[in-house]
Amino acid sequence: MNLAITRALAHFVWEGALIGAIAAAVLRTQRSARVRYSVAALGLLTMAISFAVTLAILLPPQAVRFAVAPRSLLLPVLPQDAGTPSPDVATDRLSIFALVWMSGVLILYARSLVSWIMAERLRRVGVCAAPVMWQERLEVLRQRVALSKPVVLLESCLAETPAVVGFFRPVILMPLGLLAGLPAEQVEAILLHELAHIRRYDYAVNLLVGLVEGLLFYHPAVWWLARMVRAERENCCDDEVVAATGDRCGYASALASLEQYRWTQSEAAAMAARGGNLMHRIRRVLNAPQQPRAAGLPVFSVVVLAIATALVAAAWQTPKKQTTKNDGLFHSSPYEKWVNEDVGYIITDEERAAFDRLQTNEEREHFIEQFWLRRDPTPGTDANEFKMEHYRRIAYANEHFKTATLAGWKTGRGRMYIVYGPPDEIESHPSGADGKPPFEQWLYHHIEGMGDPVMVDFADVASSGEFVPSAAVMQSGSDHRTTISIPLGAGSYQVQGTIKTANSRPAAYFEQHATGPQVFTKSFPLASGSYVLQLRVTESNAAAPVQKELMFLVR
Repeated sequence: MNLAITRALAHFVWEGALIGAIAAAVLRTQRSARVRYSVAALGLLTMAISFAVTLAILLPPQAVRFAVAPRSLLLPVLPQDAGTPSPDVATDRLSIFALVWMSGVLILYARSLVSWIMAERLRRVGVCAAPVMWQERLEVLRQRVALSKPVVLLESCLAETPAVVGFFRPVILMPLGLLAGLPAEQVEAILLHELAHIRRYDYAVNLLVGLVEGLLFYHPAVWWLARMVRAERENCCDDEVVAATGDRCGYASALASLEQYRWTQSEAAAMAARGGNLMHRIRRVLNAPQQPRAAGLPVFSVVVLAIATALVAAAWQTPKKQTTKNDGLFHSSPYEKWVNEDVGYIITDEERAAFDRLQTNEEREHFIEQFWLRRDPTPGTDANEFKMEHYRRIAYANEHFKTATLAGWKTGRGRMYIVYGPPDEIESHPSGADGKPPFEQWLYHHIEGMGDPVMVDFADVASSGEFVPSAAVMQSGSDHRTTISIPLGAGSYQVQGTIKTANSRPAAYFEQHATGPQVFTKSFPLASGSYVLQLRVTESNAAAPVQKELMFLVR
C-alpha cells in the first residue's frame, strides 16, 4: 500500500504540472471572472481525480499471493536480482515518502479543522444583533438577489472586516462601528458582496478546495490554482455587486474603506469581502488599465525540487503562536485593539484597570457589552446611539484628519473630535496668516464639565500636515474664571502670555518656567467681552520660540 502511494505521489509531479500548464494556457486567453473561476476550480478537481485514478491503478490486486513466512506476511513475493536490494529494504525506503506525505496531510487537515472551529466560534462569541434597520435592509437585499436561504446579520467585536460564516445557516459578521461608520450605500454594496458568496455556495466550495490543498500539498501547481480560485471568486462577487448597483465608483470606494479594517481569521474558514488583491480588485471594478495577467505557473521537472518547495510553503503556512503580554491580553488581539484604539479616549482609568485584570475572553466580552450599556442613552431599545455616534466619529476622524504618518484618530484634531464631537464653529487658515504656520481654531459653545465657551487652537508647526493643539481657552460657569491650557512636550520651557481686550488694553499677564510633559494651566477672572491671547513658548533647546495669537470670547 505504501509503495503504491509513493509511486502515485511521484507520478502526480508530472501530472499536476501538465494539468497546471493546460489551465495556465486557458487562463491567458480568458478575461471573464466566471470563466477563470471555473477553469481554476476544474483544474483542481482534475488534479484530485488524476491522483485518485493513478493510486487505484497502482494498488496491488486483491489476488496477490503472499509468502507463508511470518517475515513476509505483508509483502508480495517478487523476484529478486543479485545486484539489487531485497524487497523488504527497497519497500521500507520508499515507504518513508508515503509516511512524510501522510504526516503533511494530517498537519494541514488539522490546521484547517482548527481554522474552521475558530470561524464557527465567531458566530457565537463577542457578537450582538445588528440594528433593526440594517436587518430589515438585509432582508430586502436578500430578496433582491433571489436568495431563498435565510441570512443572519450580526455585529462582532472580533471581526475586523465583513465576512460570511456557515453554509446551512449562514451568518454575515460586520465589525463593530462599520454599519455606522460608512455611508449607507457603501454598507449595502458590502452586504451584496457577502450575499453573493452565499448564493454561489462559496463557503462549501472553499472547504473542498482546502481538502484538495491538504491532500496534494507538496505540489506548487495545487497551491497556485487554489489561489486563483480564491482571487476569481472575489472578482465574481464584485461583478455581481456592480451589476446589481450599477455604481462602479461607489463600490470601489467601499472596497477602499475596508482597508482600514483587518480580518484576523484565516481565509480558509471564512468568506471575507477583503479577500484577493484589493488594489487589483479596485482597478478591475473601475475598468482601469493594468498590465496583462501572467499565469505565472512554474513547471518543475525534478521531484526533489517540487517536494522541497512544497515543504517550505507548508512551513510558512503553519499558524504562528500567540504571545501574551504581562497584562494577560493577547498581543495585537482584538481585545487589545478595542481598549487601546476603539475606546482609548473614553474609557476611564478604573475601567481600564478592571479590564486589564480579566483573565478569559468570556469575561472581556461581558465587560465590553456592559461598557456600552452603561453609556446607552436609551437602554430599552435595540440601538445604542452612543456607540453608533462614537464609531461614526472615529470613521470621520480617520477620513478627514489623517496624515502621512498618523491615522486620523491619533491626531490632535481627531482626538478632540472623537471625545467632544464636531465643533460649533471652525476658523481655518490652511496657508497660515501674518507669518504664522497653518492653523485652525475650534469653538465649542458648551462642553459638559468644562464651561462656556471652549476654544481650541490647532497649528501645523512642522508643516507636516499634522495640526497639534497649541492652546485651549475655557471658561468656568461657576466662578467666572477663564483658564488657559497649553500642552507641553518633554523638556524645559519658558511660558509667557499676555491677554488683551478688544481695544488692546492689557487684562492679564503671566510668565512662568515649566518642565514637561504636562498641560500648563493658568486661570484669570475676566469680565465679559472679546479678548486676544498672545502666547510665547520658548523651549530651552529650540532655536526660536513658538508664538501664537488666539482670539476668544468671555460670556
